[in-house]
Amino acid sequence: MLEKPEKALVVMSGGQDSTTCLGVALHNHDTVHAVGFNYGQKHSIELTVAKMICEKHNVPFQVIDVPVLQLMRSSALVNHGDTSQKHEYLEGVPASFVPARNALFLTMAWGIGMELGVDYIYTGVCQTDYSGYPDCRDEFIQTLNEALIMGYNTTIGIRTPLMFLDKADTFEMARRVNILDDVMEMSHTCYNGNREPNEWGAGCGECPACKLRAKGFEEFKQRYAA
Repeated sequence: MLEKPEKALVVMSGGQDSTTCLGVALHNHDTVHAVGFNYGQKHSIELTVAKMICEKHNVPFQVIDVPVLQLMRSSALVNHGDTSQKHEYLEGVPASFVPARNALFLTMAWGIGMELGVDYIYTGVCQTDYSGYPDCRDEFIQTLNEALIMGYNTTIGIRTPLMFLDKADTFEMARRVNILDDVMEMSHTCYNGNREPNEWGAGCGECPACKLRAKGFEEFKQRYAA
């Protein structure tokens, strides 16, 4: 077996994407930690699911409270509103967008990573099959990574294995790193916090996140003959 000495930290929400990233990290590294963030999100059940998945794989998991994001009342995830609507003031962005969330999460994960001595931080952001969030773009993540390296004199790399994949490809990646069962049976994506079982996983089937996941699963079955 190849030696895998580098340590990794996964930004773990408990959703399809972060669970897949956990699988990738476990495949690539011997030592993996995970961190989740509680910001009063509408679908806070995701953190309970994240803990269960991490416990299954013996991955230390900690949850950080980020109450400042509750000030982002324009987000339907924060004000527990309708995620299918348009954002209050950002053109071309859905109401589920939380201003400053990804920048804050990754910066906090960076500090935790410094304390843990990790070499990489994994996050499930993606600019291919996404909701139009501007902070999911590759350019943003790379720029933030460079700024954090410069600001804190460290060499941690932010890895985004899903950046250029669609949801069907993400299902396939989960299969390749042997975490597809957890994605299907445990992970949580639904913005409404619904855990109703479906062929493609748990969820209401009506919110934008569920529709994207269901569509991706159908394409996965067709593309990869699952």
